[in-house]
Amino acid sequence: MFDWGDTNLLISRWLEARGLSAPLALAAERVVVVIAVLAVAWGANFVVRRLIVRALHRLALRSRVTWDNRIVERGVLVYLSRVVPGLILYLSAPLIAPEVPWVVLAIRRIAEVWMIVVIALALDAGLNVGGDLYREHHEFARQRPIKGILQLAKVVLFLVAAVLALTTLVDQSPLGILSGLGALSAVLLLVFRDPILGFVSGIQLSANNMVQIGDWIEMPKYEADGEVVDMTLQTIKVQNWDKTITTIPIYALVSDSFRNWRGMTESGGRRIKRAINIDMRSVRFLDDEMFERFRRFSRIRDYLDERKEQIERYNAEHNIDLSDSVSGRRMTNLGTFRAYVSAFLAQHPQIRQDMTFLVRHLPPGPTGIPIEIFVFSADQRWPAYETIQADIFDHLLGVIPEFDLRVYQEPSGSDLARVAEALEQRASREQG
Repeated sequence: MFDWGDTNLLISRWLEARGLSAPLALAAERVVVVIAVLAVAWGANFVVRRLIVRALHRLALRSRVTWDNRIVERGVLVYLSRVVPGLILYLSAPLIAPEVPWVVLAIRRIAEVWMIVVIALALDAGLNVGGDLYREHHEFARQRPIKGILQLAKVVLFLVAAVLALTTLVDQSPLGILSGLGALSAVLLLVFRDPILGFVSGIQLSANNMVQIGDWIEMPKYEADGEVVDMTLQTIKVQNWDKTITTIPIYALVSDSFRNWRGMTESGGRRIKRAINIDMRSVRFLDDEMFERFRRFSRIRDYLDERKEQIERYNAEHNIDLSDSVSGRRMTNLGTFRAYVSAFLAQHPQIRQDMTFLVRHLPPGPTGIPIEIFVFSADQRWPAYETIQADIFDHLLGVIPEFDLRVYQEPSGSDLARVAEALEQRASREQG
């Protein structure tokens, strides 16, 4: 059987034959062997990484499939190539100190730990490859992200690698270490509280399809209002509309309430809900002059004729004296304006006619009577949506005076000053 120690003795004897003392020859021998082992390890790593791995990378990039490209990008083969130096160090340990068994054992254990760490890193890169392929080849990847699951798998992977490395260094069984960790379960639960909660919450979010990457969510408690850009095992990142990033614990999405605007995106419309406050003092019944003036508006001409016929029929059936402006039914300028708004929106090309469509009165109050528009725009993009909304209310504010109505506006200091001045002038005239 071949003995590495015989090789070392040959080197030592050759040095002694050249005139070195035995201790110096032995020390020189150790230095030469260590340098030679390190050189071989470095050379092997160079050959494997620069020649073999590069050749495999070129083949992968030239192939038609994409999975091997992801292996190249994530560096799986590079990590695996680093196993070779550890293997050479493990096999060369008897050359370094053949007469000291504990040194050989220590070197081999260090080499084993190195290989465990490198293999764990390669598996970690392999999990990243799996995540990349999942996102590229599955359309439902946005609805069912697995980043949190991959992160949990990485936590388990590195825990196993740490246990194996520790048991290798102390020469103990992994079962013994794990049984000792059982006594520290309470501490482990405290340390890994957030990952455990995040994993469970991630499963709930994924199973119930509550949130996806790309969704617009609002969570006032965390001052989050924007698009989900990333979901991990413990956190979810929201890019707010001011381009800031809000990081939220992922379990907060299960324990607290939040608003997801995905339904709006999928519906094809975006709600417009806004009111114009009308000064109630400007509301009045239509007389013949107003009726004829309003008939000039083509959008409500048919409405006015039909409405007039209905009212006249009702008054005739109930024998109502038309000189009684209180008992009979009559049209108002406010109702006519509301009909105009409905007709205007019904003809608007950017308003969805197949979704909720309301033009209604809200309860009157100190600021007038609100006429609320509740419709949906056909364009969901924020700039286009705001333009549509602005164009609608620009037009309505411009036509309100045509119906002898006034928009309510709270008086300012200058308004009050003019009123006071007018009262003073009136009082002076009465006294004069």
